[in-house]
Parts: sequence; C-alpha cells; structure tokens
Amino acid sequence: MASVKDFSVEEKLKSLVTLQKIDCKLDEIQILKGELPMEVKDLEDEIEGLHARQTRVEEEINGIQEFIEQKKAGIKEAEELIKKYEKQSENVKNNREFEAINKEIEMQTLEVKLCEKHIKDATEEISDKARQLEIAKKAVSTKEHNLSGKKGELEKIISETEKEETHYNKEAASARTHVDERLVLSYDRIRKNYRNGLAVVPVERDSCGGCFHAIPPQKQSEIKLRKKVMVCENCGRILVDADLNDSVEVK
Repeated sequence: MASVKDFSVEEKLKSLVTLQKIDCKLDEIQILKGELPMEVKDLEDEIEGLHARQTRVEEEINGIQEFIEQKKAGIKEAEELIKKYEKQSENVKNNREFEAINKEIEMQTLEVKLCEKHIKDATEEISDKARQLEIAKKAVSTKEHNLSGKKGELEKIISETEKEETHYNKEAASARTHVDERLVLSYDRIRKNYRNGLAVVPVERDSCGGCFHAIPPQKQSEIKLRKKVMVCENCGRILVDADLNDSVEVK
C-alpha cells in the first residue's frame, strides 16, 4: 500500500477535493437531521429532571402522611390519658389531687387540639403537594409525547440516511489516508472556521470560491500547475483550479 509521501501534490489536492465534497454530503445529512438530536437530548434531560421532581414530591407526601399518622397516634394516646384521668377524678381525696388531675386533663386536651391543628396543616400541605405532583405528571406526559415524536422523526431520517452516511464516512476515511497529516489538520481547522464547512474551494471567475476575493493571474497560473498547495490570502481556504474541482465526482 502506498504511503502519503508517494502521492504527488496533484493527487493530494484531488484527495482534498474528494474529502471536501464527501464532507459536504455528510453536512447535508446533518442538516437534514437539523436540531433533532439536540432536541431529543434536551427532552430526555427535561424528563429525567421531571421524574426526579416527581419522586421528590412523592417522598415528601409519604413523609407528611407518616407525620399525620404520628399525630393521630398522639391524639389516641392523649384521649386515653384523658379517660384515665377522668376516672381517677372520681376517687380524689382532696382539692390538690383534683386540681392536679384537672391540669393533666387540660394538658392532654391541648395536646389533642395541637395534634388536630398539625393534622389539618399537614393535610393542606399534602393537597398542595398533590397538585404539584399532578402538574409534574402532566408535564412528564407532555414531554414524553413530544420526545416520542422527535425520536420517530430522527429514527426515520437515520434509517433513510444510515447506509449513505456509512458509505461517505468510509470514503472520507480513505481520502484522508492520501493526504499529509499536517494538511488534514489544516483542512479540519479551516472547516471549523466557516459555517458552510468549505475548506477547499475552486478559483471561479478569477476569485476565491469561498470568500470571492480576487486571485492575481500569477497565482492562478501556479494553482493550475498543481505543484504546491495554495491558499487564499484573504480567507485561508485551500485553492484548486476549476478543472480539478470539476473532475472529482462523489456518489
């Protein structure tokens, strides 16, 4: 298998043009997918967050219900003590004992009222939490419905383009092996600098096919010789002659 150094500058330029045209095809596939991959990921993150909120609210409701049960048990205990003290009051021997028992009854009666207030407040809090839970569940349902639709769209595009994308990725990898690593790194860097991803462009109408900056005749002559890699002084893109560019077809 030939190494990169065995290829001429012209062959390397042709491989760069091939790589550029393949990457343009891959870019078209990504444009077709649009924002769907990001939207799917965002929806999945939102749903995960909503599920966590839902779980947290459910745990809070369970904690409040346990608190209510404790207060109900407290009421039961206080009421039993009140019965006990009322029965004891029937056999008191003096006023001191009577006052002491009455005080205990009053304290337990207050305890019952306090527990009842705690239960009332906690019940209202549960109602509020239940509303929050219902809102969270509806939000999850809506988001999951949206996610299902977005995933369906994305899966359809992926299934339609998967074979094509695999083919182009393989061809791109092959084209890269015919170019110096340093030149490939430059190509990738230039591609990232421009939204349209064009790093290799032809000279058309005496101008750079990327930024339309005028290319001097002498430089155009050098580009046509294909003896060295030439770049646009204005935008930094790699320049090739139109004939070389047109000779490369990507299917």
